Amino acid sequence: MSVGGDGTHGGRAASGSADADPSVDDPRDVTGLAGPAPTTVAFDIGEVLIDETRVWGIWADLVGVSRLSFAAVFGAAIVQGQDHRAVFPHVAPNIDWAELASEHERRYGGFQEQDLYPDVRPCLDELAAQGVTVVLAGNQPASRREELEQLGLPCERVATSAELGVEKPDPDFFDAVLDLARAADPARVLYVGDRVDNDVLPAAAAGLRTCWLRRGPFGHLQDLTDEVTPDLTLEGLGELAVLLAGWRAVADEDQEGTA
Repeated sequence: MSVGGDGTHGGRAASGSADADPSVDDPRDVTGLAGPAPTTVAFDIGEVLIDETRVWGIWADLVGVSRLSFAAVFGAAIVQGQDHRAVFPHVAPNIDWAELASEHERRYGGFQEQDLYPDVRPCLDELAAQGVTVVLAGNQPASRREELEQLGLPCERVATSAELGVEKPDPDFFDAVLDLARAADPARVLYVGDRVDNDVLPAAAAGLRTCWLRRGPFGHLQDLTDEVTPDLTLEGLGELAVLLAGWRAVADEDQEGTA
């Protein structure tokens, strides 16, 4: 368990797997989580809900390099603090990748059922059954909202950065998330994201509770800073609904104890 000792929210690490190492804390132990439990969960999209393997594989094919080489350079760019655009000058210096965007979209065909991580639907179903408000908001083109809606995910509202007119990590993005969630108190909103720089740090700075989902290239390769400790650190979404239910129970007990 990791608990913030610098004035940030406390944190708890969990594997999200039933095969967790028995030598570590029970991932469902929420005793390190302080304050009121979130009543809204806002999910990032790429590598939180959507597995982007097809996205990057198609880009590798289009620029004429092996998918392994593309992935390796992508990983190196992340470690150096760069984003995906830094990959193209290295793997295809003589190609203007932006000119291939339309062809990429034609081949990709938008978000499809096969792109959803297997734990997404069960997690969202469990949260909905608990009465938790679920919203989806991430850095995506406007067309992705309709694609997400067509997947029929159980959620209240969906928005993309293109529609909001602002991208993460801009603080205005998280203000827009609060408006989307219709939440007056940011501490009652949990933002789930895979990136430290785009998700955990700016969401915490905006007063939201944070869950760092360690999957996808950024989730595996980025490291936390000393600035903030996520409330939750997960390797999958399988434990999220259980953790939130436990968090509410602990918060209710604490409230009764001080009444």
